[in-house]
Amino acid sequence: MNNILLVEDDLSLIDGLVFSLNKNGFQVEVVRTVKEALVQLSTTQYDLLLLDLTLPDGTGFEICRHVRQALTVPIIFLTASDEEVNVVMALDMGGDDYITKPFKLNELISRINALFRRAKLSATSGKELKSNGIVIKLDENKVMKENRLVELTGSEYRLLCLLMQNPNMILTRTLILDRLWDESGSFVDDNTLSVYVRRLRNKIEDNPQKPVCLLTVRGIGYKWNHQK
Repeated sequence: MNNILLVEDDLSLIDGLVFSLNKNGFQVEVVRTVKEALVQLSTTQYDLLLLDLTLPDGTGFEICRHVRQALTVPIIFLTASDEEVNVVMALDMGGDDYITKPFKLNELISRINALFRRAKLSATSGKELKSNGIVIKLDENKVMKENRLVELTGSEYRLLCLLMQNPNMILTRTLILDRLWDESGSFVDDNTLSVYVRRLRNKIEDNPQKPVCLLTVRGIGYKWNHQK
């Protein structure tokens, strides 16, 4: 049974959340402040964190920042605001997903299950990444689509790896640029990233004008739409 820490101070929301999570087979512990959350995290291991953005003694950002110093546990932000600046900040500092209040409980459960599927996929991928008919042979730095070799540049290959290693997760443009910079050691700007995305779509999508794998999340970044 997966153990979830819910950090939320809205009593009217807590009961429904806990009931729904328990019903779907998750064990839930609830705290209502940043201080209580940090205490729990120092003594207990969790499989996923649900962090309210606004708390009585601080923000979910503070908890996320603290957690990301040592842990890779999945984090979903619960926010009453869908303002782009908050969404981008949440994802840039290490959040895996966010959901805007008010939300449907079934949607939250689906997002949690998607994160756990992603974690399982990453743990079992070994020397290959497989998704949507595309296979990346990590030990050979080769990409195959339906048993056909796809010729990619080094930057296109790194971008595809990053996306496929984070299926169904929104990656901000800033995060992608930072990762490409860290791994390649060469300067990559926002316009160059757009070029990489366009070229990658031309090589991996059946119809680059109507992509189904590499999706744009307007105003935020990109997402790898893992279907099979």
